[in-house]
Amino acid sequence: MGSLESEKTVTGYAARDSSGHLSPYTYNLRKKGPEDVIVKVIYCGICHSDLVQMRNEMGMSHYPMVPGHEVVGIVTEIGSEVKKFKVGEHVGVGCIVGSCRSCGNCNQSMEQYCSKRIWTYNDVNHDGTPTQGGFASSMVVDQMFVVRIPENLPLEQAAPLLCAGVTVFSPMKHFGMTEPGKKCGILGLGGVGHMGVKIAKAFGLHVTVISSSDKKKEEAMEVLGADAYLVSKDTEKMMEAAESLDYIMDTIPVAHPLEPYLALLKTNGKLVMLGVVPEPLHFVTPLLILGRRSIAGSFIGSMEETQETLEFCAEKKVSSMIEVVGLDYINTAMERLVKNDVRYRFVVDVAGSKLDN
Repeated sequence: MGSLESEKTVTGYAARDSSGHLSPYTYNLRKKGPEDVIVKVIYCGICHSDLVQMRNEMGMSHYPMVPGHEVVGIVTEIGSEVKKFKVGEHVGVGCIVGSCRSCGNCNQSMEQYCSKRIWTYNDVNHDGTPTQGGFASSMVVDQMFVVRIPENLPLEQAAPLLCAGVTVFSPMKHFGMTEPGKKCGILGLGGVGHMGVKIAKAFGLHVTVISSSDKKKEEAMEVLGADAYLVSKDTEKMMEAAESLDYIMDTIPVAHPLEPYLALLKTNGKLVMLGVVPEPLHFVTPLLILGRRSIAGSFIGSMEETQETLEFCAEKKVSSMIEVVGLDYINTAMERLVKNDVRYRFVVDVAGSKLDN
């Protein structure tokens, strides 16, 4: 890494312990290297995985921790070898900010699966400094892990696409869920799930939302544009829908049975796990064997796929349903997220929160 004449001090909102409570925290940015860009943060989305990390639910958290990995901002400085970006351009930063660049995954543009990936926060940079996320006034990021925001995409709308959006876009492309008319189920209608509905519809798929109650039916069909709605607790309707879906995108981030949903898949159908569930899930093998069905997993997307997601959503005019809040509301937003009381993604107006003042 290169060096700066002096270190830059920034302010963010950090968790100090597993209570997850966020409060102002001042720290030094790592030194800018020749391939780094300095990004002034404008917006940052809130993801359920932020809660998981803040509260140490995976037992891997380090404090103080500045969360936030759906970062949208403006380039304010560039390193001497930066070719991809110019000062003044609008850019985004997602879930990772580094990788080894030499393994098989990195060589195939699948750096999100690199075993030495560097998380945007709660991790360690190559120079030994801790990574801190987007609930802060600025970040220093390697140009390889920065994407360009299309000019016709509103910045606040771009934020959720950097995690929730690419999380559904990547497996849809990889598993061939892009053939118009194919039937796709979206299990769970939260931040990721609602993006799944919108992106699947943009690909021309027939979309069924699967939820535990009918309270979201009207919104799923009339607002988000789903073609059908299935209540998982309605045994009769679930039986009628057996072997009707080509794919299911499972976005539920808590433990749940898989058998009822595997039964919905056609022969050769695929259930793709997207939710981070910190405990074992169970199923009986005949549901797989007797239909040659598959259970797969997918994690965010590559940098190429992240850029493609932004451009696809800008072209198709796909937007997420967001609620913009200030950093002074961040703890209340997290409490509401625990209760699933958001339609469907919080986006923090970081620049408007005037952290530098």
